[in-house]
Amino acid sequence: MSDPVRGFTLVELLVVLAILGLLVGLVGPQVMKHLGGAKSDTARLQIEDLGAALDLFYLDNGRYPSAGEGLAALVQPPAGMPAWDGPYLKKSVIPKDPWGREYQYRYPGEQAAFELVSLGADGAPGGEGDAKDIRSWE
Repeated sequence: MSDPVRGFTLVELLVVLAILGLLVGLVGPQVMKHLGGAKSDTARLQIEDLGAALDLFYLDNGRYPSAGEGLAALVQPPAGMPAWDGPYLKKSVIPKDPWGREYQYRYPGEQAAFELVSLGADGAPGGEGDAKDIRSWE
């Protein structure tokens, strides 16, 4: 004699779906908050790495890359730079910020010898939270 296969009732399925909905509603915003913070932390770390590479460039060449040469000078030798000993970045690629945009490089800087800036999540100057600018001199 075979045993009948027992299934779930509609009420049991609705209870499980309600519990899952509550979990997503409570946990989802917390996860998104940490995800945004992780992108800002990643941008800070990348700016520090780029700053260290710029300092190595300075040690070899006696100056930082000009605004025209930009960060590309860290991976490809600018014209007339016999002391260039790069690439100064491990991957030989200039990273984009966590939001997919280029880092802004200014030389000479107003706040420091050079300035590196990510405009944050909104891509516009200023902002709060995840949209806040991330700067090398802060």
